[in-house]
This record gives sequence, structure tokens and C-alpha cells, in this order.
Amino acid sequence: MKINAEKIDYRQLNELIHQALAAGEKEIILDNVNGQRYIGDGLVSDVKIVVNGVPGNDLGAFMDGPSIVVNSNGQDGVGNTMNAGKIVVQGSCGDILGHSMRGGKIFVRENVGYRVGIHMKAYQESFPIIIAGGEAGDFLGEYMAGGLIIVLGLNSDAEESIVGNYVGTGMHGGAIFIRGKIADYQLGKEVGVFQLDGSDKAKISPYLKEYCRDFNFNFKTIWKDKFVKLIPVSRRPYGKLYAY
Repeated sequence: MKINAEKIDYRQLNELIHQALAAGEKEIILDNVNGQRYIGDGLVSDVKIVVNGVPGNDLGAFMDGPSIVVNSNGQDGVGNTMNAGKIVVQGSCGDILGHSMRGGKIFVRENVGYRVGIHMKAYQESFPIIIAGGEAGDFLGEYMAGGLIIVLGLNSDAEESIVGNYVGTGMHGGAIFIRGKIADYQLGKEVGVFQLDGSDKAKISPYLKEYCRDFNFNFKTIWKDKFVKLIPVSRRPYGKLYAY
């Protein structure tokens, strides 16, 4: 089913999406999207939504199962508190991507902004994944409590860092994998840098293969390069602030 979003208010557009779901539609194509917010928010479904245009903030917030493909850029808050499902963005995304994300996958072809993965968390079978093909801004993985973030920097100079400063500030769970290198001054004091071992490679390679299939990248070309792993060195970095 196709919906023309041109000059439609975000509330009207989202109502049309809900009406389509109620009618049993399994694939919805949104044409001429131009900043409408909250697309796919709170949906509990296996529907596929294709967005042609640039969606507004909080795309897929609280989403629980759908698949969203954005054939352009995303704005801030993509996948905010997302529970399950998958979001694929063919361009770049803004800030706080995956804020408090609890499950599902977000794959971005190009760059991502500041505070990506802030407050991400995992629980039992719920395990959130973020992969960015470009660079990431400051405060990557801030207060991260679980899940996995991978930054690839595919269009960057090999000698340049592909992430900003304060990486992993307040991080107390999960892991961040960076293709290339990172300097000590870029790190939050709560994380350390480690080399990948066999279990790390077995863990992340299936996600990278899926990412490469989605964007038609060559997995072997990416995989041959060096990655580093960032994990927290403390489980309670701020324990002394709240306990005596």
C-alpha cells in the first residue's frame, strides 16, 4: 500500500498508517515524507514500512517488531526506546540514535551524530544492535548498559579517528567495536580499549554480514581491517555518588 505524505501533518500521516495496519496491510510505502515525526512509534507488528524522504524526530520510537527502511537521511532520536524490529537508513542520522534502546537493530549507511546509543540496555533475549557505516560524534555509548555498537568509518582516512571524544562516558555494560584506532584522550574514564579475541569475532561477524547484505558492501574487505573493542572497566562507575 502506498501513502502520499506530501503536505500531510504528522498526526494525519500516522493515523493513515494505523488505518492501513488495521486493514491488514503488511507493507506500507510512504512517499514524499518531509519531516513528519513519530513514524512507526509504538507499533507492535511485523509490518514493513518504506520511507521515501526524510522522516522527522523519533522514527520508530518504542517500536516492537516492524521493519523500517529509510531511503534517505534520518533526524534525531531514531529508535528511541525501541524494543524489537529493525531500522535501515540509507543515508546519515542525527543525534541520540538508539536512545535507551532495549532491543532490535539499527543499521545506518553513513554518519551518525552525538550521543549515539546513550542509555542502551540489554535484558535476557533482548539485545540491541547499532551499526554505523560512517563516523560518530562525541559521547558515543554514553551511560551504555548493554547491547552492541559498531562504527566502521568506511569513507574515512585510515589515519583519522572515526569517533569523537568522551566515548563510553559513564558506560557500565555492553561493548563498542571501532574499525581502526582510537586515542586515549577520546575515551571516557569508565572504559578501556582491548584487542578482539575469537569470541568477539564470532559475536560481531554475523551482524556485520547482515549489515553488508543490506547495503551491498563487501564483508571480506571490511573484516580484514583491524577493530578495537571498548568495554567498561567498572560495573558501578558512579556507585559512590549514590551509596555510602
